[in-house]
Amino acid sequence: MGAAALEARVSAAACASVAARPRMLWLATVVAALALLVLLSLAVGARSVALPAVLDALVRFDAADGDHAVVAARLVRTVAGLVVGASLGLAGTSMQGVARNPLADPGILGVNAGASLAVVAGIFFLGVAGVSSYLWFAFAGSAVAAAVVYGVASLGRSGATPVKLALAGAAVAAGMGSLMSAMVVSSQDSLELFRTWQVGALAGKSWGSIGAVLPFVAAGAVILLSTGRLLNTLALGDDTARGLGRRPGMGRAVSAVGIVLLCGSATALAGPIAFIGLVVPHLLRALVGSDYRWLLPLSAAAAPTVLLAADIAGRVVLLPGEVPAGVLAALIGAPVFIAVVRRGRRAEL
Repeated sequence: MGAAALEARVSAAACASVAARPRMLWLATVVAALALLVLLSLAVGARSVALPAVLDALVRFDAADGDHAVVAARLVRTVAGLVVGASLGLAGTSMQGVARNPLADPGILGVNAGASLAVVAGIFFLGVAGVSSYLWFAFAGSAVAAAVVYGVASLGRSGATPVKLALAGAAVAAGMGSLMSAMVVSSQDSLELFRTWQVGALAGKSWGSIGAVLPFVAAGAVILLSTGRLLNTLALGDDTARGLGRRPGMGRAVSAVGIVLLCGSATALAGPIAFIGLVVPHLLRALVGSDYRWLLPLSAAAAPTVLLAADIAGRVVLLPGEVPAGVLAALIGAPVFIAVVRRGRRAEL
C-alpha cells in the first residue's frame, strides 16, 4: 500500500467515530456562540449597555455618548480575550497532539510558569515594563520550561507518559513559582508591576499591547493550523508516521515553534491563564472526534468563547468589584482536569 493511500486510511480512521456528525454545523454553532459572547462582552459589566446601543456604537461611534465610550473601552478588552483565547486553545490542542498526552496544557506542563518567571526576572533585574518588552522574555521562558519538563518526563524506561508529564510540569511550575516569589517580595516596584499581571486578567489592556503580540500570534496560528494532518499521523505512533513519509522530530520542532509563539504572546499580554488549553480540546473531541484538521480551527474559535464567558462572569459575580478571568477559568478547568486524570488511569496513552 502506498503512503498516500495509507495516510488516507489514517485520516478516515481519525474521523470514523463521528463520520455522521455534522462538523460544519458544530463549527457554525461555535462561531455563532463566539459572536454572541463578543456582543455580551461589550454590553455586560458594572454599567450595562443595551445591545442596540452596542451595535450603534460599533457602527456610528460618538465619543460624547456615555454608552459608546463604555463600549469602546470594553472593545479593547474583548479583542484581547479573542487573541489570548485563540492562542491558548490552539497551543493546548497542538500540545496534546504532539505529546499524545490528554493532560498537555500550557498551564499544567509549566510552560506558562516558565514564561511568567522570565517576565518577572526581566522586571526584577532589568526593570522592563509593557507587553512589547515582556514578549521576548515570555518566549524564552516558555521554550526553556517546555524543554525542561519534556526532558525530565522522558527519563526512565517508560518515557514521557501523561502522568510523568503532569508531575514534571507541576514540579517545574512549583520551583519557578518559588523563584518568582523570592524576586517579587524583594522589590516593591516588581511586586506592584507583577501583582495585577500574574492573576491572568483581560482588563486594562491597550491597542498598543494587542498590536505588539498580534504578529507573533498570527505566525504561531498559521504554523499550528497547518499541522492537522501531521498530528493525525503522530497519534498512531512515530513508526507509523515515518511509514507515511512524515518526519516526527521535525514536525514536533515546527509545532513547538508555534506553541512557544502563542503561549509567550498570550502570557505576555494577559498573564498566566490556565486550563483553557486543556478544557476546550476535550469538549470538542466529544463533539467532532479526534481529527486535528477540525480540532485546531474549532479550538481557535471555542477557546476565546470560554475565556470571554469567564471574563463576563467575573465582572458581575462580585459587583462593584471584579474577579479576573484567569481565576474563573481555573475554577472551570480544575474539575475537568480531575476527570481527565481519572479517565487517563483507565486508558493511558
